[in-house]
Amino acid sequence: MNQALQTMINNMPEKTGKSLEEWKSILKDKSFAKHGEAVKFLKQEHGVTHGFANTIVTLSKEGNETTEDLVANQYKGKEQLIPIYEKLVSVVDSFGTDVTKTPKKTSVSIIRKRQFLLIKPATKTRIDLGFKLKEKPTTDRLLDSGPFGTMCTHRVQLQSVEQIDQELISWMREAYDISV
Repeated sequence: MNQALQTMINNMPEKTGKSLEEWKSILKDKSFAKHGEAVKFLKQEHGVTHGFANTIVTLSKEGNETTEDLVANQYKGKEQLIPIYEKLVSVVDSFGTDVTKTPKKTSVSIIRKRQFLLIKPATKTRIDLGFKLKEKPTTDRLLDSGPFGTMCTHRVQLQSVEQIDQELISWMREAYDISV
């Protein structure tokens, strides 16, 4: 388990009033068809912030699957994309200790106070990196959000580690900086 996620779990009782196990017990008694419904429930009914709610739901509904299992499953048959994913995570980790990586079934949300990046293996040869960069114009490289819809404002399509250059890192940093 990565250190940021473990810190979030350790801080959960103080920040949310309950431990992860207590939250899992609450969610166990509910039957939500979608991830977002459970997140909404925790936010509206229990006043949990989005980052904690998303993490609680993710860790609750995957049974015994660890965060590492979720990421590994995303890259089955797409193993050539793992170096790109690992480089993106390395860049994000360099921004600060206040970043949480929350794997889901098909993507990994990168959260500070709120999600600012989304890493998704889109095809066998490409990762789509989604950004929250309101008011930023699109370019030939920084595309509109496409299939991410309202989860992101922009996306960049990555097919090699070499595409993680200073320009991309500056956009990632900008998204991080405005996510407070």
